[in-house]
Amino acid sequence: MNRLSINFAWTALNLAGRALLLSLCVTAIGCAVNPVTGENELSLVSVSQEIAIGEQQYGPSQQSQGGLYYLDPGLQSYVADVGMKLAKVSHQPDLPYEFVVINSAIPNAWALPGGKIAVNRGLLTELEDEAQLAAVLGHEIVHAAARHSAAQMTRGTLVGLSAQLATIAAANYGYGDLGNLASQVGGAAIMAKYGRDDELESDDYGMQYMARAGYNPEAAVDLQETFVRLSKNREQDFISGLFASHPPSSERVEANRQRAAQMPGGERFRERYQQRIAQLKRDAPAYEAQEKAMSALEDKNADAALKYLDTAVKLQPEEAQFWEMRGHAWAMKKSEQQAEKAYSTATRKNPDLFSPWLYRGVTRYRQGELSGARDDLASSYRLLPTATSAYYLGDIFLQLGGEDEAAKYLKQAMRSKDRELAMAAYNKLALIELDEAPHKYIASQPFVGKGGYLFIAVKNTTSFPVKAVRVELVDMSSADTARRSQVITRGFSLAPEQQIEFSTGIGPFQDPRSAQRFRTRVVVARHAK
Repeated sequence: MNRLSINFAWTALNLAGRALLLSLCVTAIGCAVNPVTGENELSLVSVSQEIAIGEQQYGPSQQSQGGLYYLDPGLQSYVADVGMKLAKVSHQPDLPYEFVVINSAIPNAWALPGGKIAVNRGLLTELEDEAQLAAVLGHEIVHAAARHSAAQMTRGTLVGLSAQLATIAAANYGYGDLGNLASQVGGAAIMAKYGRDDELESDDYGMQYMARAGYNPEAAVDLQETFVRLSKNREQDFISGLFASHPPSSERVEANRQRAAQMPGGERFRERYQQRIAQLKRDAPAYEAQEKAMSALEDKNADAALKYLDTAVKLQPEEAQFWEMRGHAWAMKKSEQQAEKAYSTATRKNPDLFSPWLYRGVTRYRQGELSGARDDLASSYRLLPTATSAYYLGDIFLQLGGEDEAAKYLKQAMRSKDRELAMAAYNKLALIELDEAPHKYIASQPFVGKGGYLFIAVKNTTSFPVKAVRVELVDMSSADTARRSQVITRGFSLAPEQQIEFSTGIGPFQDPRSAQRFRTRVVVARHAK
């Protein structure tokens, strides 16, 4: 058994600490009135917090899904105008609403807390008229106005509470990390799937907003019928993108039909809508060529991808995504110079998108152009702070001698879900911090072993050798502070990820629990250069 894997979770959390945490949890829970339905609901998130979270997450959410659609600025204004017309007749007209079109082929729409709403260009081409657009936006407005995200965040926070308690409990006398609740709330909880009741509520009140704004609510029925049909007749990848958090159903179609029958008619504005999406329709063949290029890249066929992208660029030379994808194709062919040129074109076409800067920065890094790579990666990081850009920035600053800056970025990269990248960042950071904080990277744990004597397990958690390792043993029960701690080992070396165990000579203990008064800590270690 690995001695360092022993779980001290609940022994580290005393009864007083548990009572305090429980008290904080209970007092934090409050009731709020749903602004749309007027019903009392459990909420741990205030309106001001919702607005702040939405504003904080809006830019990164756009960047991570393709950035703003920029080839037809008039389309952005048009969608925003339709959205604001609906927002003004909603139950929360004073929220700081924003409406944008995302440059993504995936047919989807979403809302963040506080009224930050987006619709993908891929969905706009599936709609027939302005009333259907109003149905989409009205639905998203209700999610914001009814505070559905706050409810989701509250449920997510409550469900995750036990995990947070375990994190606190597992902290080994001061070295644990609770993490940032705000970042958890602003991340996965926001994008969680809405429940059935939330979906039906958003359909119902969204249709009311449509009628108030002069649109025909029958468009909402037609829209849901279209989505149900697409879910049956088209491949699953389409429908998984289409309202991934708003699954269509026959139940929703019927509910919308019954509700629309009770409402006044209105306008559909088909001709006006078709005129507004004319640029998207003209560019459809170019985006179709891009989709074929993407499939070719997935099949590792860079030459076929470049042929499709030649077609896409010829049809629409201003689309940065086409040029960025050309860079990927050239990189697959190991032609770094051609890849860099393609990424450079993409940065000129759309300097407000993070990804071309990121890929050109990584390309320059691999070519040894550290200064240019640093500038590109910094531009990408400002637009969207990814773990990849953070890792390369950290390594570049480490090579250039800026250890403080390097540490800042490497700590960000360590949070990556990509285990390989996170471990690479961990090892780079260890090079910086090992001398001053060896206990972070050389783990130690006392245990009662053979014959009842006190042993210590020590493990090098880095990927490089360390030397001069010395361990301090602390007797927590000793009243003599001068004798309470003692360094009990001579300096020894550890290979990468090596673990050793040795006896302290203390004991024997008749009851192993009596050894729990001891703690260990690595006080000296050096990178074996």
